[in-house]
Amino acid sequence: MKDPLAEILPRLEAAPGLPVLIAGPTGAGKSALALSVAEAAGGEIVNADALQVYACWRVLTARPSPEEEARAPHHLYGHQPFEADYSAGMWLREVAALLDDMRARGARPIIVGGTGLYFAALTEGLAEIPPVPDEIRARALARIAAGEVDAMVAELDPASRARIDTKNPMRVQRAWEVLTATGRGIAAWQDETPPPLLPAAHALPLVLEADRAWLNARIDARFDAMMEMGALEEARALAPRWDPARLATRAIGAPELIAHLRGELTLEAAIAAAKLQSRQFAKRQRTWFRSRMKGWQPIPLP
Repeated sequence: MKDPLAEILPRLEAAPGLPVLIAGPTGAGKSALALSVAEAAGGEIVNADALQVYACWRVLTARPSPEEEARAPHHLYGHQPFEADYSAGMWLREVAALLDDMRARGARPIIVGGTGLYFAALTEGLAEIPPVPDEIRARALARIAAGEVDAMVAELDPASRARIDTKNPMRVQRAWEVLTATGRGIAAWQDETPPPLLPAAHALPLVLEADRAWLNARIDARFDAMMEMGALEEARALAPRWDPARLATRAIGAPELIAHLRGELTLEAAIAAAKLQSRQFAKRQRTWFRSRMKGWQPIPLP
C-alpha cells in the first residue's frame, strides 16, 4: 500500500501556505491523513463533516480523540449542541472566518471530512437562499417521518429533481422546503451562486478512493471498536431527549442504538443494522465524489 503522505509531501513542502482538502468515504482514514499532514507539513485541521460538529457524538462519529486533538490545532469539532440546526451555509461562514485568521497568521488550512455538500459549497460557492420558515420545516419533517419522500420528490420542479440525490431524504427535504418557501426551485437558486470561498484550483484537493471490500471490512471493524469505546453510552445519554427531527440524530448508527435501548431491537440486530447503514452511506459518498470531484487528486486505498 502506498503511503499517501509520501505522495503529497513534496508538493506541500514546495508551497508552505497551500490549503489541503481531504475528502473521502466514512472509515477510509481521512482524519489520520489530515493529522499526518499537519504534523509533517504544518497546518491546522478544519472539520468538514456535518455530524462531527455535534458535542454529543465523539465516539459514534469517529471524531478525533482528545489525544489526537492535542497533536495539532483542530477547529469546528463538537462545537454545536444536540438541539442545534446546522447547515452548509453556517459551516461556510465559520470556515470563512477561520481562513481569514489562518491567512493572517500564515497557517495552512487542512480541511477534512466526508460531507460532499460542504466541499461543494467551499470550492464551487453556495447559493444565498432565504431562510425557511419554521412552519414549512415542520411540515417537511412530518412528511419525511411519514414516509412521503417519493411524493415530495414528485412535487419538485424538474430542474431540481434532476440535480439532487433523490434517494437522500435530507436533500429531498431541503429542496422541497426551498420550493415551498420561496416558490423557486433550489436549482434556480443554485444557478445564481456567488464565487467560491476557496476554489479547488487554489488548494491541494485530495479524494480518498477505497476498494469496496477493504472499506466495508474497515467499517465493520470500526463500529465494533466504537461499541467498545462507549457508543452505546453516548446514545443512552441522549435517549431521554431523543427527537428524530433533530439533525444530530442522523449520526450513522444512532437510530439503531436508540431502538435497542427502547427494546425494539436486540443489541446484535442494532449493530448489524448500523453496520449496514454505514456501508450504504459509504457507497453513496463514493458515488457523489466520483460525480462531483473529477478534478481532485485521487488517493487510492489500500
